[in-house]
Amino acid sequence: MTSHSDRKSGLHPRNRHQEGYDLEALCLVTPELAAHVFTNDYGKRTIDFADPLAVKALNKALLARHYGIAHWDLPAGYLCPPIPGRVDYLHRVADLLAESAGEVPTGKQVRVLDIGVGANCIYPLLGAREYGWRFVGADIDPVSVKAATLLAASNGLGKQIECRLQTNARQVFRGIIGPREQFSLTLCNPPFHASLEEASKGTERKLRNLGKGEAGKPVLNFGGQKAELWCEGGEAAFLANMIGQSREFAGQCLWFSSLVSKKENLPAAKKALGRVGAVDVRVIDMAQGNKISRVLAWTFLDKAARTAWWSRTR
Repeated sequence: MTSHSDRKSGLHPRNRHQEGYDLEALCLVTPELAAHVFTNDYGKRTIDFADPLAVKALNKALLARHYGIAHWDLPAGYLCPPIPGRVDYLHRVADLLAESAGEVPTGKQVRVLDIGVGANCIYPLLGAREYGWRFVGADIDPVSVKAATLLAASNGLGKQIECRLQTNARQVFRGIIGPREQFSLTLCNPPFHASLEEASKGTERKLRNLGKGEAGKPVLNFGGQKAELWCEGGEAAFLANMIGQSREFAGQCLWFSSLVSKKENLPAAKKALGRVGAVDVRVIDMAQGNKISRVLAWTFLDKAARTAWWSRTR
């Protein structure tokens, strides 16, 4: 078995996955992955990225080998996230925090809120292992909250990761952030699509790009429940709602952030941030090969207040 696939261009310098996947080493830590590895037409060892079982086995192996996450599983039909891109988000926002902290802040004084933690609990698990941060993961789906709580506990991170159920689907932060709680950062991977039909078409397109799709056949091979994949109005509506509600917690969160998959949603989001009085707004580009996405980050605190934040939390 040959080791590395091509270097993954565009990933953050601290990202452990820049050199691609060492499938030989990954099969050693997660033997079930071996059944999914084959040699493609170009003579490279790879897996079928359209096969959810193969992708899940790859994720298990990556988490075990690189992050010491020995126990990772998902309830059937839940979203299976790509690890290199997810950890890249964490590295990008860690640099943002470093601007006012003086260095990349590590340890439990950094509290992070993950909006839509999902059953995969991916951001808390990666952030706890990479940076030692503490997490609160919020979700409107009870199954996701239960699954994420179990993943944290089974990997010895039960004290570092707490998952909370959001009982009001219209609220993003209220009902989750306590009156005296403070967070250095909020994260979010918002629902991408505006309807189940749109989500199914998106998955069909993905599969066709991988040479697997059948036109008109609805599939959600990549997994994902309603709350993970779609919401009324899609990503644009979700962002607008989150931005509007962030104002109420302006003094309790140092930076708010969200992934933005569709570039055309940025202008409206920036206008909304102007309306709520955000002091500093950043768009951080992320690339993984040909896939381009971005992090939108905003704060209501000026430079001096951001620096003072760290002397208070140390």
